[in-house]
Amino acid sequence: MATYENILVNQQDKTAIITINREDKLNALNSQTLKELSEVFDKLSEDATVRGIVLTGKGEKAFVAGADIKEFLSLNSAEASELSRSGQQNVMNKIQHFPKPIIAAINGFALGGGLELALACHIRVAVESAKMGLPEVSLGIIPGYGGTQRLPQLVGKSKALEMILTGDMVDAQDAYQWGLVNHVVATQSELLAKCIALLERTYTRSFTAITAAIDAVNVGIVDVDKGFEREIELFGKCFGSADMKEGVAAFLEKRKPNF
Repeated sequence: MATYENILVNQQDKTAIITINREDKLNALNSQTLKELSEVFDKLSEDATVRGIVLTGKGEKAFVAGADIKEFLSLNSAEASELSRSGQQNVMNKIQHFPKPIIAAINGFALGGGLELALACHIRVAVESAKMGLPEVSLGIIPGYGGTQRLPQLVGKSKALEMILTGDMVDAQDAYQWGLVNHVVATQSELLAKCIALLERTYTRSFTAITAAIDAVNVGIVDVDKGFEREIELFGKCFGSADMKEGVAAFLEKRKPNF
């Protein structure tokens, strides 16, 4: 695996763990970090030895405590729009549409672009001490990496607007109650183990089917009617796969499938 300036990548069996490694900056997302994330996701999508990914931040204070605000100072409106578009296309959308499950291990503050990074992941697990929020309105801007779109999908319009318009942080238990995170664990030591355990459950399932399910869900979020059509299409394609034949054979033979 290549080495990077701002991220660490290591593999445990079928799981790749990506750690944003800017602890002294509370793992803030600067342009170099976004570039490296885009590159590593491209590599991991083609790596057949990797079946799932955990994305987290270095240390115990922050998952990602926002974008690197210093980079904003010199931008005009057109450049700011391009920054938003680039982050969306090259990182956030790439994560959302990634063909393998990605879990955000929220180990501390997930604010602004950091929460948007977590929102793009398929599943979120938070340590109990984590705080999450979109404080952009306090800077005179709005979320620019998908926060205004992905947060309402998880928590509903009213709660999303409350978070966005106040800029206030929420704790992990509120985030869990609202559907922002899937699970909350008590300690930092439990966080990675919980994420890996969830991924390992998916490894006993059909990779072909998991990839198809991610695709179908994503299409339906954008357009419900197209989502139904995409589900029908992918359901049919799954019937031609080796995984389907193995899964049905294992069921009929009362054994575990060998995916």
